[in-house]
Amino acid sequence: MNIAETYSHLNGLEFLLVHQPTLWNEIQSVVSAVDANNCRTKVSREKRSRGDLLFSPIDMNAAFKKLLRAKGWQESRVSYWVTRSEKLIRKTLTLSPHDQKREIEAAGEKAIYSYNQTDFVKDRVAVEVQFGKYSFVAYDLFVKQLAFYVGDHIDVGIEILPMKSLQSQMSSGVAYYEGEFYNVVRQGRGVPAVPLVLVGIEP
Repeated sequence: MNIAETYSHLNGLEFLLVHQPTLWNEIQSVVSAVDANNCRTKVSREKRSRGDLLFSPIDMNAAFKKLLRAKGWQESRVSYWVTRSEKLIRKTLTLSPHDQKREIEAAGEKAIYSYNQTDFVKDRVAVEVQFGKYSFVAYDLFVKQLAFYVGDHIDVGIEILPMKSLQSQMSSGVAYYEGEFYNVVRQGRGVPAVPLVLVGIEP
């Protein structure tokens, strides 16, 4: 695979180039090491391309996972407690999970356990490899990456997406770089409030 486009949101790429150039080089080397032809394994059942071999999101994810794990990128979780009270949410937002639960219960409310998980984190950089539906990308950018950043677990997030040229050779409904790039730019310069690098890849 090749990196066709990148977009730096809130100086995410500049941060990597200055503070984590080794990690950025690792991402580039992993992308280039993924063999696109080995991932063209899904037989289409859609009218527009019935019988054609499409790129398989499962196989592409597996290839990225194997290569990133080999370089020490590991899964990470951020746990927290929620409740129905806005006042309590605001009060406990910056507390540790243990203190969140204690404060919520002390106020007589029910504490509900929740968490955000990301597949690849290393040295305060998170990577999401996304070959799923459109809604998954929004959740990555506006919930998961933001939660890790606000919780002081990462300094920057990276979102790897197929370019339209690759997405058009996949099942329908898969998000693509150009569309998600538009969505981020449309939100304005400060939203989401986390430094990001959008990476568009193609065969």
